[in-house]
Amino acid sequence: MKGRNVFLIILLLVVTDQILKIYVKTHFHAGESHNVIGHWFKLYFIENEGMAYGWKFGGNSGKMILTLFRLAAVIFGIFYLQKIVQKKYHPGFIVCACLIFAGALGNLIDSMFYGLIFDESSIISQNVSRLLPSRGYAGFLHGKVVDMLYFPIIHDTTFPKWIPIWGGEDFEFFRPIFNMADASISTGVIAILVFQKKFFKQHNKHVTKTVETSAIVNDEVQVS
Repeated sequence: MKGRNVFLIILLLVVTDQILKIYVKTHFHAGESHNVIGHWFKLYFIENEGMAYGWKFGGNSGKMILTLFRLAAVIFGIFYLQKIVQKKYHPGFIVCACLIFAGALGNLIDSMFYGLIFDESSIISQNVSRLLPSRGYAGFLHGKVVDMLYFPIIHDTTFPKWIPIWGGEDFEFFRPIFNMADASISTGVIAILVFQKKFFKQHNKHVTKTVETSAIVNDEVQVS
């Protein structure tokens, strides 16, 4: 796969992710939801200060650490993508790496800049026309990640009473609210785990052939 194709894949994913996030951030109030397909696919606007799917990590200091980790991962990802393209890894593996990189970059943009360019979201009013100029709601590296994809495939039901601990409590599947960046990362990681034998088997064969055919053979080489 060519480097140009890698760049285009990442660009498409990041731009799509940011367009949806900015639209939701500027047209929804916090907690607002709209059905997309029936009652099992909704756009539900929330923000989180932590990891993917709304998981949190250690308050303000944890937020800073997480953002710096994302930044380090993105910097590392640039060099890693360049390496696997040059060494001609399996195209499927390169696409998966693009998905993971684009997802990390998409959420990093939120963490780095959204606190500077947006106002705080309200549960009673929308944020229309609040994208610049703005004093922002947080400092650099402390922006909240915008989530909106919600798939309550099974809802309005409860666990059977005979189930220990959770019996009689509300049950919903799938509960987490996430964004396209989270989905990209998850898809990339799962695909690598599922197809790892195929991805790395072909690469190992390629490396072996390269070593065998690039050996220098001349009169000084001793054949045992």
